Amino acid sequence: MPKMKTNSAAKKRVRVTGTGKLMQAGSAMRHNLEHKSARKRRNLSRDQVLATSQSKNMRKLLGR
Repeated sequence: MPKMKTNSAAKKRVRVTGTGKLMQAGSAMRHNLEHKSARKRRNLSRDQVLATSQSKNMRKLLGR
C-alpha cells in the first residue's frame, strides 16, 4: 500500500503543538486593520487552538 499523502492546504493552515493540539491563525487580520483597536489587533494576531469538532477532520488530512 502506498504512503498516505498529507493534504497541502491543511499543512499550510494548521500546526501541531508538542502536546498534540492543533493551532490555527485566526481570521480578520488581512485588511481594514486601521479601524480595529490595538487591543483587538493584538488578540487577533495570536494563534488559536482549533475547535475539537474541526480538529478530528484536520488530523485525517494531516495523516495523524
